[in-house]
Formats: sequence, structure tokens, C-alpha cells
Amino acid sequence: MDFGLVLQTDPPASRVIDLMKRAERNGFTHGWTFDSDVLWQEPFVIYSQILAHTERLTVGPMVTNPGTRTWEVTASTFATLNDMYGNRTVCGIGRGDSAMRVAGRKPNTLARISEAMKVIRALGRGEETDLGGTPIRLPWVKPGAELPVWMAAYGPKALKMTGEEADGFILQLADLYLTEFMVKTVKDAAVAAGRDPSEVTICVAAPAYVTDDDSPEALAHAREQCRWFGGMVGNHVADLVSRYGEHSAQIPDELTEYIKAREGYDYAHHGRSGNPDTQFVPDEIVDRFCLIGPVEAHIEKLNALRALGVDQFAVYDMHDAQEATIDAYGTKVIPAVNA
Repeated sequence: MDFGLVLQTDPPASRVIDLMKRAERNGFTHGWTFDSDVLWQEPFVIYSQILAHTERLTVGPMVTNPGTRTWEVTASTFATLNDMYGNRTVCGIGRGDSAMRVAGRKPNTLARISEAMKVIRALGRGEETDLGGTPIRLPWVKPGAELPVWMAAYGPKALKMTGEEADGFILQLADLYLTEFMVKTVKDAAVAAGRDPSEVTICVAAPAYVTDDDSPEALAHAREQCRWFGGMVGNHVADLVSRYGEHSAQIPDELTEYIKAREGYDYAHHGRSGNPDTQFVPDEIVDRFCLIGPVEAHIEKLNALRALGVDQFAVYDMHDAQEATIDAYGTKVIPAVNA
């Protein structure tokens, strides 16, 4: 199993770079960041420095979107980084929850994401593609350039499209039941589209918090540090409920039930521990969606995720134990899982 580290690009950028260097030293293979330029610093500038200060780490956004950047600029940026550092990027893409809403716009449609994925992937590989009726290519992209595009999804239509079109699937939660359900949906769609389902990389991303023991006090602190994640996922779930209703055969109740007490969301606290808009998230959801507890609990859940077809686990490291989590994974968790 591969392991990734997910960070926000809060200033100073030097700290983001240092944490990514630490992650590589500890056996992580991927470095991911949020991509919401109003809330945080520009990630692609920081990617260049991460790549310059690491040797093997693959970097990318979790996730960018086709609305805040023009597609040829997105592709050219990835292709430039790959030309400089050797095919060490991946384009995670989604609807643009925070990036679009903070800028006063609605998240992107699936149709727009579909079109953008095709254009960005082709341009990043140096191929000619159609951009709004104009054939274009990046003439300086060298043979052998690659740009995998991984799609973030929760809903039935997005999961189907991921299986049909994307190189990878990003699932931002670590609940075992939901992971099994959604991975199967993606892989079934790949098969129906005539694809080899093994060609779709499965990446589960969620907060991880390693405690010294499983005492009530330690677990309570870990839950409070990770409760924000249920609120972030809840933004997407709320959109699904408004579209399909509270109870739908297309969406498991295990995903939708917990947001009944949700009252709103302020993106000023997005993705941060202590987010006051996430107190509605119950402990059960934190335990299901995240990885918390002593090392042994992490290893057990990661092995279960791998058995469900997960190729990478990406650690959301937004809490008060960033370095400790990276080091615990590097010294104890990753070696045990990949023994």
C-alpha cells in the first residue's frame, strides 16, 4: 500500500515543504495539498519547491477543479513540473467545494469535470485535444510525459463516471462499509465501460491520529482533533441529500444519516481542528471516517482497507500532532502494513 500526506498550504510555505520532506524520509510516496486559493496559498508554486527538495515524492492537489483555473493552464503547469522533475505529479480533481463557493460560485457539474479531465490529461501527455472547438497541444511536452487524473467522488453518478473515465478514485473517508460499497461501484462501472478495473487506482484519504493508548481521555482528544473531517464530508453529503432525498436506494444511509443536525458551514474554519460548525458530527462518525487510536488500531484498519482494494491511504494531517503522526507512520505503521 502506498501512503500519502495531505496538508493545507498555510503560510509559511517552508513548513509545508519541511513536512513533505519528513514524509518522504518516513516512507510516504505521495504529497497532497488542498487547492483553494482564497483560503490558502497557491499550491503549484509550493509543489515546485517540494519536488526540488525531495527525490521520489509524487505531488498533486486533493483536489483541484475545472472552474478556478483554465484547463490549458492546469495542464501546462503539471506538464512543466513533470518536465522539470520527471513525471512526479498526479491531478486530483473534483467539483470544487470550497474553492468555488468561497469565490461566490457553484461547484462544477459532472459534465464539466468529464470534459476537463479529457483535456488536461491529453495536454499533459503532449497530445492534441479539442478545447471549445479549437484543436490545441503543448508542443514542448516531451515523449513519455504522463499525467494521471484521479477523480474525487461520493454520489452515484460521480462514482460511475470515475469508473468510466478516471485513472484513479479519491474517496475522502475511511469507513469500511462505505469504502467497500463505493469501490465496488467504481470498479463495476469500469468493467461496464470495457476497462480493466485494476487500472483504476483507489486512494482513500482521511485524518489519522496516533495515540499512546486507547484510554477514554486519549481517544476523546483524538476525536476532537479530527471532528472537522465529518463536517467537511458533510458539505458533499448535504448536496447529495438535497439532490436524492434523505433516504435513497442510490446512496447508503450510512453516509447521509449523520448530517441531520447540521445547521450550516463557515469556510473560514474549513479543514481545521476545532471547527465550530462540526459539533454536530458524532463520535461514531469520527471513528468510522477516520483512523484514531494506538498504532495497532491503525494497522488493523489499514489492512482491512487494503483487503477492499485500496491502493493508497492518504493521511490528512491537520491537527496538533503533525510531526508525531508522520513519524509514527514511518517507524511503526507503514513497515507493519507493508511487511
